[in-house]
Amino acid sequence: MTLMVMSGNSAQAYAACRARVQVIAAYPITPQTSIVEELADFVAAGTLPAQFVKVESEHSALQVCISASALGARTYTATSSQGLLLMHELLHWAAGMRTPIVMGVVNRSVAPPWSLGADHADTMSQRDTGWIQFYAESNQEVLDTVLQAYRLAEDPAIRLPVMVTEDAFFLSHTVEPVEVPDPSLVDSFLPARDARAVLVPGVPARLGSFTGPKEYVEFRREVAKAMERVPEAFHRIEQHYQSLTGRSHGGAVSHYRTGDADAVLVTMGTMTTTARTVVDEMRAEGNKVGLAKLRLFRPFPAEEFRELARRTDRIGVVDRSFTFGAAGPAATEVAAALYRSSHHPVLSSFLVGIGGREVTPNHIREMFGRLLAGKGPETRWMDLPPPAEEVAHG
Repeated sequence: MTLMVMSGNSAQAYAACRARVQVIAAYPITPQTSIVEELADFVAAGTLPAQFVKVESEHSALQVCISASALGARTYTATSSQGLLLMHELLHWAAGMRTPIVMGVVNRSVAPPWSLGADHADTMSQRDTGWIQFYAESNQEVLDTVLQAYRLAEDPAIRLPVMVTEDAFFLSHTVEPVEVPDPSLVDSFLPARDARAVLVPGVPARLGSFTGPKEYVEFRREVAKAMERVPEAFHRIEQHYQSLTGRSHGGAVSHYRTGDADAVLVTMGTMTTTARTVVDEMRAEGNKVGLAKLRLFRPFPAEEFRELARRTDRIGVVDRSFTFGAAGPAATEVAAALYRSSHHPVLSSFLVGIGGREVTPNHIREMFGRLLAGKGPETRWMDLPPPAEEVAHG
């Protein structure tokens, strides 16, 4: 292991380098650009013997990865915000063709108006394209998750693409100590890709061709079945990684002091660090609160939340985006999971940090306070003044 001080973007680049990717497709967009810039430096220096393909758009970047992956190559690209939206058509192609691409996404708010702040709307709007989605809390988690993502994506029972996301600027441009595993260790964890069901030059074959209604549903079901196998495969992969590095980030959902909690907040990404500190402070004050970090969003770990619901009566789900449904996207997923639960705690949806606003300890305290006071169920925008009717009634 080598201890280095690096940003989340550098963590993405070092992980892709350690994974010995063979094809990188690159198009710049703030705040992702430095990922592919650093990879370009690795390729130019000979540190990474990969083909670096400069393209004219994010749409083309993903098409390069799909084509290379269909030929058996290990591929990587990265994007953010509007760039991810431009890829939308090909996100479906990548999943439907079962190409095990890994893509770094720096979560950034979606225009208009133009903004560079952290916001999960870009990836949440792609949650139903068939990609596995991870949300990272720290730069160390970014690096480790990219390496685990390749093992997961290339598992013969899975063969699905993966997004590894990080919050814009809070991780992408902020540096912290990161342990970078040695190449030999990564090689033992991540062997060369087992290239099954790929195209071979000179051998006639087709991937992603036309099919009729009688066969189409079988292809969709195969993707769904692969998604169903992800939780068990990921658990096994993370255990293997922990045996080599001593590190684990808690699986699909990482629990903190939830065992006897009267109220639990569910968080994603960097706000988790702030929330964990507040949990400790409120516990010291006599409040039985806990935290569940949602790390794997697709496929959604429904059973883990049904288990959590058996231990607590109040759950608040914190979303860094809004998708114009009944609540935030993660809150909607938790509600759907608990529909089949034998115990139904009060569930509240909190919207905070949208567009890159700070998620402060006071925000976290207020959310816990509302849960402990018996407020809800509710959908509440924490960054905005309270509704007029709430002010009127005190």
